[in-house]
Amino acid sequence: MERVKSAIKKPILRLGSKLSTKHQDDMIVTPFAQLLASLKNVRKNFVELTHIPPERAKRSSQHNSAQAASPILNKMTTTAVVAAATATDDNTLTQAISTLEELDWCLEQLETMQTHKSVSDLASLKFKRMLNKELSHFAENNKTSAQISDYLYSTYTDKKEPDVDLSQAISSSRGLPSDELNTVTTSKNIDTSMSSPTLMGNIIGIQTTTTALTTQSFIPELGVETQHVEELRILLNRVNDWGLDTFRIEELSGQRPLTAITYRIFQERLLLRTYAIEPHTLISYLLTLEDHYQQVPYHNKAHGADVCQSMHVLLNASALDGVFTELEIMSAIFASAVHDVDHPGVTNQFLINTKSDLAIMYNDESVLENHHLAVAFKLLQVDERNIFSHLSAKQIKTLRKMVIDMVLATDMSKHMQLLADLKTMVESKKVTGNNIIMLESYDDRIQVLQNMIHCADLSNPTKPLDIYIKWTDRIMEEFWRQGDKERALGLEISPMCDRRVASVEKHQVGFIEFIVHPLWETWADLVYPDASSILETLEQNRDWYQARLSSPSSSSTSGNLENSSSNTNISSSHQQDTIQPVTSTALSASPMSSDVLTSTSSNSTIINTNSAGDQLIPSSLSPSSSTTSTSRISSTTTATAVGTSSGNSGNGEFQMTVTPATS
Repeated sequence: MERVKSAIKKPILRLGSKLSTKHQDDMIVTPFAQLLASLKNVRKNFVELTHIPPERAKRSSQHNSAQAASPILNKMTTTAVVAAATATDDNTLTQAISTLEELDWCLEQLETMQTHKSVSDLASLKFKRMLNKELSHFAENNKTSAQISDYLYSTYTDKKEPDVDLSQAISSSRGLPSDELNTVTTSKNIDTSMSSPTLMGNIIGIQTTTTALTTQSFIPELGVETQHVEELRILLNRVNDWGLDTFRIEELSGQRPLTAITYRIFQERLLLRTYAIEPHTLISYLLTLEDHYQQVPYHNKAHGADVCQSMHVLLNASALDGVFTELEIMSAIFASAVHDVDHPGVTNQFLINTKSDLAIMYNDESVLENHHLAVAFKLLQVDERNIFSHLSAKQIKTLRKMVIDMVLATDMSKHMQLLADLKTMVESKKVTGNNIIMLESYDDRIQVLQNMIHCADLSNPTKPLDIYIKWTDRIMEEFWRQGDKERALGLEISPMCDRRVASVEKHQVGFIEFIVHPLWETWADLVYPDASSILETLEQNRDWYQARLSSPSSSSTSGNLENSSSNTNISSSHQQDTIQPVTSTALSASPMSSDVLTSTSSNSTIINTNSAGDQLIPSSLSPSSSTTSTSRISSTTTATAVGTSSGNSGNGEFQMTVTPATS
């Protein structure tokens, strides 16, 4: 009976006895299993060649001891053994024992690895746990910090791993009184009926009246009709510059920033000539696309234009010169232009919670991102707007797949997976001592493009401070409007959506520290030195918000911003929706404790980036003046830093090479 209970407690699948026969090696056909078998054979031969005594050649698991945390930590715990070996044996034996310990640790990690998970899945899970730990510390400050932590974790992780759960940590375990939680106890009936009996046969949001130009139509020089041609031309001449003022372009273009910027980019890259795109067709599509961006505070046509222009600049990185084909470049520009079309100004989770038609149509999976794609491609089905009419069937198939993969990557819940994929790519090359990253397969190429559009989508904090502040004003207003809707519906108010308890400055500091900086730091390492100045601006903006947290004159304000002395206009060709800048600060008068964001203990498993072998940017680029500039996710444990401080990592430069592909 005891044996039966034991079997129930440990659900282990035991393979048949045939695998333990002399034909075991011949039966192993999968690469991962072959790798394990090869390493075990290497270990066996190593022990025999180095004549390590049998008692010291046994693996730790054979002694029923705890699993070693890492080669470094294992060495620390076996100091006495190594010391004894040094005293009685020669240096060769001591080094052999040390090497064997490292090999055993590698085998232990591989043997306990869940075989259904990819390498990037393992990295993603680790990053989630690290983020969970850091946000748990961050949430201990006060209710506002807990709300920010909840928002960051719930928004930027997919939460598919049941053993990583921050929600309990920042609500129940924090011991917050029930009246401090953003929960409305009353409830109202939510209309869950379909808006149309033919919903599944139609794409919601497609307008019947759209803008179209004909072959006889006058083609404006800058793609849009404006009375400010000269001033707009001067601004568009800076389309290759990081930090282009999209808001000013919006004003000068007659509220057509997306059309003006995207049309200029297509001209700049000679895409009209390369793919035989008629100017009137492109302008017709862009004007119609712009009309389908809703009049919401943040996710509007100005945001689409900003992400499109940011993507264009990132594609110009010298490290990426000649890497991507013209078709891939056009796909990336197109994806960034359409990535938020018809965004309603609420989150995926809000649509799921309210049982919206879109959530039902897309089965709660990347609801808005799927909808953006559907609208974007549906608009191409009219001949007057089909900018890809001269592409071959193969090119159309390739473009559509790439655009879908890139737009789906803008789902913020995929952040950790994207970061893990990119960081794994970069670190793997560092460990092997190879500074060349080959992008020969589609998976590798689309991985870089997905991270690129994700960086562009999270680029607001990397822009000049005045532009960054305007974007912050807009996103906070959009959050608060969603919170107002949730309050009216009797729903729990989403994190960062309650205008009554908002702390804009603290939110931005946490947003940069835990989400934006780790991503951009890794990207900067990939394209070094192209993004160094971007990273520097990001850190300066973070420090500016951090300083406002410390300012005794700062006061928290939220709610109606109509009385602000200045305003930010959000408008379209139909109507104008005005919001004002946000000036709210932390509820707490004291600055955020520095030990929340940086490690102060030499024994801490999370260490300062500048002291780790796995640093993602050269030390010379890391600002030494700011003690809070460390990124926790970009840092890793002392254990995982083993082998990453190879000789070639001094300059941090990676050369991107790829086998040319035809478009």
